[in-house]
Amino acid sequence: MSEALQQPHTLLIVGASRGLGHAMAAEFLHKGWNVLGTVRPGPARTPLHELAEDYPDRLAIEMLDIREPSQLAALHQRLTGRSFDILFVNAGATNPDPTQTIGEVSTEDFIDLMLTNALSPMRVIERLECYVPANGTLGVMSSGQGSISDNHTGQRELYRGTKAALNMFMRSFAARQSATARAMVVMAPGWVRTDLGGPDGRLSIEDSVPKLVDVLLEKHRRPGLEYLDYLGRTVAW
Repeated sequence: MSEALQQPHTLLIVGASRGLGHAMAAEFLHKGWNVLGTVRPGPARTPLHELAEDYPDRLAIEMLDIREPSQLAALHQRLTGRSFDILFVNAGATNPDPTQTIGEVSTEDFIDLMLTNALSPMRVIERLECYVPANGTLGVMSSGQGSISDNHTGQRELYRGTKAALNMFMRSFAARQSATARAMVVMAPGWVRTDLGGPDGRLSIEDSVPKLVDVLLEKHRRPGLEYLDYLGRTVAW
């Protein structure tokens, strides 16, 4: 029997309303974990709300727009006294025209996507890491396109840049955590057919997420920062 089935572990996943985040929440629930997932405020019912009906005792939902510091501060207060074995930040976006070169991107789009994909996820990690014990796991959803060494084709230049920035910020954070036993991970899920990945992705959610979750669980309590793909392979920084 797996460790996840033997103990009442709890996951906090930020950005779980749909797509990869929703699928991750479902996979962890299937493995016996308790899950707290966040969705952006609004009246819309999300797939995570539907999932909560199937797991009323083990899935809770909180509202959070990670781009709003006041909402993050409010969530921090609401979580007082809680503890999570894993904090994973999945939230992210792409720019309106991914074919643009970096010189063609507007200042507004640059700031907007850097805020969403790099600064805001790290604000979540910095603000909520206090609820993860010293032997817990902190993770963010990056992309293989965030690898500088593996960029041989260009394209999606702004998106690549924001994910590379996220990777660098996580490395800086990890350097400050070097004396702890924490596991930290930057995940590359593969090119998945989602609203973000588009219809041409090579992988379905079912191809990626169960393997990604297994990698995350294997990484759990293995100290230090790693950049891993959904098959557990090391990605070049």
